[in-house]
Amino acid sequence: MALRLKERLGKKFDEEIRFFKGMMQGPKTVGSIAPTSSITARKMASVINTQSGLPVLELGPGTGAITKAILGRGVEPKNLVAIEYSTDFYNHLVKLYPGVHFINGDAFDLDKTLGVLRGQTFDSVVSGIPLLNFPMKARVALLESLLDRMPAGRPFVQISYGPVSPIIAKPDRYHIRHFDFIVRNIPPAQLWVYSRG
Repeated sequence: MALRLKERLGKKFDEEIRFFKGMMQGPKTVGSIAPTSSITARKMASVINTQSGLPVLELGPGTGAITKAILGRGVEPKNLVAIEYSTDFYNHLVKLYPGVHFINGDAFDLDKTLGVLRGQTFDSVVSGIPLLNFPMKARVALLESLLDRMPAGRPFVQISYGPVSPIIAKPDRYHIRHFDFIVRNIPPAQLWVYSRG
């Protein structure tokens, strides 16, 4: 029991050190001061329809907290495509979650980054990308590109730390819904859902 607790604490410490290192090397690629909490990650993964038969797309998996929740939701590793910009995080994730289709690339250039999967339809998108670090025009373009890759009505869920949606409203092009406010996250997190149709 004590050995298992020691191993868990050791893993948690390693994850936080890796996260802090990533924040120092590329502050634009990390949007928080700590990895996403398991409560937040599970809430984000709850939007997935595991019966759809479609893969799930994850953006910005970082240290893997949300990836773990997506797999815990019942998504098979082979049905999860995850795009990570940081090569250090990517190398860590590939070892941590064998079978998941990790891509080391830029989510803001989806056609190039997805490569042969550029025409793939996804059940839903779960995103930990720090959108507030990017220009609004790029955020809207990313959202619309993602919605084009999902059936009508399916969700793109985004974590953010600001008081309002990180993507401006364009009611004629997509819908925005406040999904949750999670205090038990450091810092407290806002979850937003975007959909079309």
